[in-house]
Amino acid sequence: MDLHSDAHFMQQALREAHKAYAATEVPVGAVVVYEGRIIGRAWNQVETLQDATAHAEMLALTAAQQALGGWRLDKCTLFVTKEPCPMCAGAIVHCRPDRVVFGIGDPKAGAAGGWINLLDANPPLNHRCEVTSGVLAEQSLELLQSFFREARQKKKMKES
Repeated sequence: MDLHSDAHFMQQALREAHKAYAATEVPVGAVVVYEGRIIGRAWNQVETLQDATAHAEMLALTAAQQALGGWRLDKCTLFVTKEPCPMCAGAIVHCRPDRVVFGIGDPKAGAAGGWINLLDANPPLNHRCEVTSGVLAEQSLELLQSFFREARQKKKMKES
């Protein structure tokens, strides 16, 4: 495997998503890459931190900013297992990475081409990102489906 390929870095984001799964969080993971190396990584921690903003993307962006010593993420790529929501897409626009690569789309709440596209061709915003979707989509989808299937089963067991 090419250690600088989109698939390689998405695999790293999937590793983060598995951490979320193990913590009973919605299994989404993210990594930020600069000059071929990961400078920020995170998994969803909304329940763990009791913070609605603790999405994988938000946490990974913050870690990357700390690693670079500033808020601009020029020449960076964000890899995330699921299409960013509007909150995360807004943060991405403000951080200014060059690219966003995601696994599965989210037609109901995605803001990188699903429901709306805040990352590309939106003139009022100050930045655009190149967007690549569908990288390791099957693995990302399988993990999310498994998580929600288990959650529904647990809910049924509690109700009966």
